[in-house]
Amino acid sequence: MFDEIMEKFEGSPSQQAVIRLLLERGFSVNDEGRVVSGGIEIPNTGIAREAGVDRRVVDSTTDAILADEELRRIFQNISAIPSLMDLAPVLDLSVLTVEVANADEPGIVAAVTSKLADAGISIRQTISEDPEFTDDPKLYVITDEPVPGDLLNDLSNLGFVRRITIA
Repeated sequence: MFDEIMEKFEGSPSQQAVIRLLLERGFSVNDEGRVVSGGIEIPNTGIAREAGVDRRVVDSTTDAILADEELRRIFQNISAIPSLMDLAPVLDLSVLTVEVANADEPGIVAAVTSKLADAGISIRQTISEDPEFTDDPKLYVITDEPVPGDLLNDLSNLGFVRRITIA
């Protein structure tokens, strides 16, 4: 899906930058063409500054979104979820990042979380990036305590795992 969305803006790298930002942050576009997070409007100047484009590019991108029925449905229904990843160091939580060879393989989240649960490790949050919206999707598992080395080895030995990091 990500590639299909980006193709609609293939002639404009600046608009693609805006689209990427909206998707990464979970920002939606309301009926008036304003970028919002929930009911809070985000000024186009702020979006433009973050995306590294002119404010008018944000205007033209939101106009294009509203003019395309498929994009309109996507961007009027997207939402952000709070993430504990950036808060983990402050809250003394651990973040396990799992990179996989094939993100479309079924059972990845179940296998990882089952091994953690079997080891008695409480999971506070899981975030699984969608392979349709990112080129290199990862699974993030935020736990109450550090994952011990032997369990990291067990997880690394799962057939679908390419790399594991812990923070």
